[in-house]
Amino acid sequence: MRTLLSAGAIAVMATSAFAGDWTGGYVGLGLGYGDVNVTGGIPGGEDYTYGIHAGYDYDFGDWVVGGEFEYDWMDFDIDNGAVKLDNVARLKFKVGYDFGPALSYLIAGSTRAYTSGAGDDTGYLYGIGAAYAFTPQWMLSAEVLRHEYSDFNSTGVDVDAETVNLRASFRF
Repeated sequence: MRTLLSAGAIAVMATSAFAGDWTGGYVGLGLGYGDVNVTGGIPGGEDYTYGIHAGYDYDFGDWVVGGEFEYDWMDFDIDNGAVKLDNVARLKFKVGYDFGPALSYLIAGSTRAYTSGAGDDTGYLYGIGAAYAFTPQWMLSAEVLRHEYSDFNSTGVDVDAETVNLRASFRF
């Protein structure tokens, strides 16, 4: 029992030892869920997503700024299967508040949607996120993003999507 309590105390101290310096690069994997809405009475779609991301943050004390590239794979049926949303690439910029091992942040950036059947188009995104660093190297984060594509691929149709992602990242 003492060994178990000692191991738990060491784990808590090791986790608490991370003071929250967010400066550095990171790579990771994510799982998520998305919902696509299309104007003009065209049925949208929803499904799970999975992807990779890489970024860099700089800690200015209380504030953290950073940039990230993210690529997600998906298989959303749009317009009753006439179009498939295959992939989404995102270039994101963030600014956040440093709570030590926790970070909350706002996101804005550019997104590119790749489809089968409707072409590809670029739009913008915005959202919120939160991260928690368990150690100086490992963190978990969650993000809620809104993607907007006006006049998708010059079709006269607007496309909006919301995604929720849970992510694990390795900092270096």
